[in-house]
Parts: sequence; C-alpha cells; structure tokens
Amino acid sequence: MQIQILNISVQTLNWFDNKIVDWCSAGKIYTLNGETKQLNKYHFGYKFDSAINSADGQYVFLFERLGTKGLLIKNGEILREINRSYYMADVYDYPAAFINYNDKVYLAHCPVSYRQLDFEHVESGEIVTNTQNREPSDIFHSRLEVSNSGKYLMSKGWVWHPIDVINVFEIKDCFLNPNLLDKLDYNFPDSGSEICTASFINDTKILAGSSAEVIDDEKILNLPSQSFAIWNIIDNTFSNQATPEFDFGNLFSINETLCWDIYKFPKIIDLTTGLIIDKAENIYSGEQKSSILFDNDKQPQVAFDKHRKRLAIKQKDKVVIVTRE
Repeated sequence: MQIQILNISVQTLNWFDNKIVDWCSAGKIYTLNGETKQLNKYHFGYKFDSAINSADGQYVFLFERLGTKGLLIKNGEILREINRSYYMADVYDYPAAFINYNDKVYLAHCPVSYRQLDFEHVESGEIVTNTQNREPSDIFHSRLEVSNSGKYLMSKGWVWHPIDVINVFEIKDCFLNPNLLDKLDYNFPDSGSEICTASFINDTKILAGSSAEVIDDEKILNLPSQSFAIWNIIDNTFSNQATPEFDFGNLFSINETLCWDIYKFPKIIDLTTGLIIDKAENIYSGEQKSSILFDNDKQPQVAFDKHRKRLAIKQKDKVVIVTRE
C-alpha cells in the first residue's frame, strides 16, 4: 500500500481525470505532483459537502449529504436547484447519480418522493420517469451507484425497521417501463441477512456485505451475518463467502478477489480468505456501516476512484491518497 499526502483543504472531494477536484470551489484541480488549476469561475458558498460529476465533467451535482438541497451545474454555471424530501433526510445519504442513456445525461435521484426513484434529463429538467400509475415501494433510496458499463443502477438504501436493503435496476428497462423502479423485488438478493454494503465488480457480479441482523433464518446460509460474498445478479446466487474476524463497513470492489474496506481505517481484504492483507491504521476513514448516518461530522469525505481502484480521504487540512501498490 502506498500513501501520498496532498496538503490541501477542500470542501468537496472527487476524482476526475486522474486528479483531485473540489467542484464546490470553482472546480479547483489538484494534480498528484502538486500542480493546481481552476476549471470554473464561481465558488458556491452554501454548506455543500458532497459532489458527483458526469463522466466528461461537464455536469456536476453539488449537495448536502444529510440535507435536502442540491445544485445542478453545467460547465461551472448553475442550471437549477434540486431538492429531495425533508423526511428523514438528516439521517441518510442523499441519493444521486449521473447516468447516460441514448447519448443524453440524466440525474438519478428522488425529486418527487423519498421513495420514488426517478431519472431527470439534466438539460431540460424533465423527470421522464414520473409517469402515471407509479406505485413505489416504501424504501429510502440511498448510495446510488452505476456499473462501469452504465448498464445497471444500484440503490443501497433502507426500509423501515430500519433494515438496509439493496436493489439493482437495468437502466434501459426502467426508461422503457418506469414502474420497474417501484419493485422492491426487482433484482433483489435472496439473502437471509441484512445487506448493509455493496459494490459493483462488473455487470453480473456485486460484492455484498452483511450486518449482524438476521432477516430470514431459512435463507441465512445464502449470506451469513457479518459476512461478505459475491452476488450474481443473473441467477441470484452467492459465491466466495467469507466471514472475517473483524468489523467492516463500506466496501469498494477492486476485483473478484480483493476489495477496500474503510471502517475506521483503509484496508485491503482478500475476498477468498476474509483476511486483511494490507492496512493503514494511522488514517481515520470513518465508521459508516449503513446508508443511515447520525453524525456526518465524524465521517470524513472519501472518494473512490473506480477506474484506478484507489481512495482519497479528506483529513483536516490535507487529502490522503491510498493506493494498492
């Protein structure tokens, strides 16, 4: 594991084009060799603490992680404000992701209701999936993630008890039939335990991790509690199960045999054995184990570079880059 420290202070933390970018601060770019550049003209003074960007960086969505307010930006200029429901917004991650469909960019989020996942055309503002006869399941969508190919969208949210759940949606199908976004059992893992973390490996396989909560005793062998495994979304089966002897939180897939875990400190886990093969205990990376958060101040911003499989972790006046080699 290699560690690089950038002595910089950022408001929002993202990877873009092999560089660190603070989109809230006029798109300020920090290269890993110490150079800086500013992409845009305007800084945004609101308490935004999170951002996502489209693949080409043309569109940016700034938002408050445990708030209701968001701001949609195009090339540094405001397109419009975005809002989500107030209901429980202060305790779980804001659901948002950019998706591409038929050469157009959409924002996946929940503008109509906390439980209704929608696709909004970024340029026009049209919520194209807000059709009649929508009957969404009572789920708090959160921690949205798009597969590398852009084929699937995953929601890592929760339902009332509270219990964390994950759902996977084929994006094309949902454009053709928005009612598919309402089905809680649409590509839903057949697990007997609560799935609190997940990460795309590829278009057919997802790394899934469970908490100590048991939901169905008869299915618990599919994914035991406090374990992780690879979920095949095509045939709804689990493989490569491992039950580690340590607590884990948010997992980020590296490949089919390795992943990052950022519970308390960054570490690399061998999925075949459940053992930690490298770690950096001197870097605090938060204690998130769910989409539900009660104290965002204790959770440092973490940005995962899904292309190069590395982490950027915000500390007080610096950003720490952690790579495998």
